Amino acid sequence: MPKSKKVSTPNTPLDGKRLTPESRENQLIALAYDLVEQRLRDGTATSQETTHFLKMGSTRAKLEKQILEEDAKLRRAKAEALESQKRTEELIKDGFAALLRYQGRAGEDIYDEDI
Repeated sequence: MPKSKKVSTPNTPLDGKRLTPESRENQLIALAYDLVEQRLRDGTATSQETTHFLKMGSTRAKLEKQILEEDAKLRRAKAEALESQKRTEELIKDGFAALLRYQGRAGEDIYDEDI
């Protein structure tokens, strides 16, 4: 197995600060991509590395990525709709409470059947 080269990392903190796990992971991913890119350019990439990037460029992979992005948008929209529904319910509840106070019936359950 060939010796691995030491790669200089411009994102490595020189002042001793610790990176968050997320930023450290992103840094390592970037380094791995840089290394594989260099191997592809040199013609020394493994078949697995080459196949990985070929698959990433396929129509299927692009479509799957688009579907995942749309699914994420849908999930965000659903979460926002639920939050909006909660706010609307609070406003309605506050409105009923205000009406009861106006009628002099403050403190009564606003969900009484006589309303």
